[in-house]
Amino acid sequence: MTAAGVDGIKLEALSISEGIREAPVCIIVLGMAGSGKTTFTKSLIQHAQEKFNPYVVNLDPACREVPYAAHVDIRDTVNYREVMKQYQLGPNGGIVTALNMFTTKMAQFAELVRRAGERGHKWCVIDTPGQIEVFTWSASGNIITEGLATMFPTIVVYVMDVVRSACPTTFMSNMLYACSILYKTRLPFLVALNKIDLQDCSFVQEWMTDFEAYQDALEQEQEQSFVSNLTRTMSLTLDTFYENLSTCGVSAKTGVGFSQLLQKVLECVAEYESDYKPVYEKMRRERLAEQAATLQPASNVEDAGVSVPLGLALKDPPPYTGNNVFLMAPGLVPQPSQDDEVEDMEEDPKEPMEDQNFQSFVQSHLSAQQSKRDKRQLQEQSNP
Repeated sequence: MTAAGVDGIKLEALSISEGIREAPVCIIVLGMAGSGKTTFTKSLIQHAQEKFNPYVVNLDPACREVPYAAHVDIRDTVNYREVMKQYQLGPNGGIVTALNMFTTKMAQFAELVRRAGERGHKWCVIDTPGQIEVFTWSASGNIITEGLATMFPTIVVYVMDVVRSACPTTFMSNMLYACSILYKTRLPFLVALNKIDLQDCSFVQEWMTDFEAYQDALEQEQEQSFVSNLTRTMSLTLDTFYENLSTCGVSAKTGVGFSQLLQKVLECVAEYESDYKPVYEKMRRERLAEQAATLQPASNVEDAGVSVPLGLALKDPPPYTGNNVFLMAPGLVPQPSQDDEVEDMEEDPKEPMEDQNFQSFVQSHLSAQQSKRDKRQLQEQSNP
């Protein structure tokens, strides 16, 4: 979906006054960097394709490629490299700014999701940036999450790396982050214990249900530092959090456990309908009341009056046409300097050089392997 296509979407059919729709169910996939979140999203789409026909959304502007076909891709609307260059930002600042720009089209995005539900897409799978804090603790992430939750059933899937969580302190860090996301989003929460093809997830589930087993694992660590003592104390606090936490072991690489995961997702949807939907219905009614209050005329305005023509055509300012590869308010467009005009707008020249070097390395490696095979064949022929 291009920027021009998003701007052309009409919003007559989209209104929060209609209430929360039954479809599609929005599944927001979150996870630490390196937890296998994008691969998990790909496997989830594949296993849910036949029954739920998921509508796929990619909200990571910094990724170069995704292993799935996306119906809505933020990279079609926001140019991440251009945002970094124009605003002189680093990687994380560029992702936050790109999400903020995408959020300005939130109404059009919600309309696309609504139309997807009418076309038979029962689920909407949303892949988020790898830097989890960029989405969970930014204003744009909050707007997207609450905006979807007030119009569609919405759940959160937190992808957790089982291999990294084998260390008790790392496990506690993951659980604290999951706890903070749960209470911030106020949505049904499912923890997907990923990479069970490399390590079994039974120890994680045991640590959640058996406090003494987790304490034994902490005591087996050689270092008795302040962190381990703090972790031991926090494990007592999180007992209540573990009671209602839904978990499921999966392997995004092999596909093991996804049949059980789909069932867990349906349970979370039922939880949304029973526990969370009334809360978001109340929020929706409050917003409608606020809108109605702002539309009412002031009480001190006289009933009769004479209209006076202002002689001005009040129109929106023309869109900025100097550089339309990324969303930007017309008044915030930076004026190009002489250095910017001279500077080449192409990609970093180091990238093709790195690709060239990598291809040369691969070619030399293949040549060496071929020469070894040739020598081996000659030896076999000389020594029958």
